Parts: sequence; C-alpha cells; structure tokens
Amino acid sequence: MKKVFTGAALTVAFAAGFAAHGLLPIETVAQAQSTRVFELRTYTAADGKLQALSDRFRDHTVALFKKHDMESLGYFIPQDDPAKANTLVYLIAHKDREASKKNWAEFLADPEWRKVSAESEANGRLIAGMTTVYLDPTSYSPMK
Repeated sequence: MKKVFTGAALTVAFAAGFAAHGLLPIETVAQAQSTRVFELRTYTAADGKLQALSDRFRDHTVALFKKHDMESLGYFIPQDDPAKANTLVYLIAHKDREASKKNWAEFLADPEWRKVSAESEANGRLIAGMTTVYLDPTSYSPMK
C-alpha cells in the first residue's frame, strides 16, 4: 500500500514539474478564458436573390472579410424548406468583441466593398433581413 501511495505521489510530482515547465498541457483558468468571439449571422435573401448573395460572398465578401481580420469558419445553406430557398448562415471569428466593431467598421468603409455592394445590388437589394448572435465557446468546445 505504501509503495502505491509513494508511486502516485511521485507521478503527481513528476506531472507538476512538467506542467510548471509548460511541457504538459494543464489548462489554467486564465488560459481557458479566451477573448476570441464567434459571430453567427443569418441572412434572409430578398425573393430570388439567394444565388446572387451566395455568389457575392464566394467572389468578393470572403476575401474582404480576410482583409479586415475576420476569420471565416463556415458558410451554410439550410437543407430544409422554406429556409433553403432564401437563407445564408455563416460563422466568423474575431480577436474579441472590440475587434469585431473595428473589423466591421473598416469592412463597411472599404471602397472595394462599396463598389461590389453597389454593383451586386444594381437590380435591387440582396438581403431582406439579418440576425447576428455573438458566441463564446464552452470549456468543452473543440473550437476556441
């Protein structure tokens, strides 16, 4: 029994030594609290405009997001009616909430975005509605 206890104590001490030197990934509370923020947006396209909206994202918006420090994580079209006919959902990440404000302000002021937006909406607005949700990852989320 004494040998088992001594062996366990040595194992804990050994692991603590590695953790102290950063060799064993033991997460501290400070490390777990990232400021990174995820932004989930859902766009409802104007009637008949989902393909044009999707094309604008593919051909221009994604690159402009990258230029303005917005990390693209995924773009989605729902599988089921009625949303599949007019809905685009996407997930992006920012360094933190303050960076999100800065990134969006710079994106909206970008002359290239203004040009692309105006050209793509020459025959009417592409977006009829939008919702935005800012998200924090849980401690068990694989995406942080």
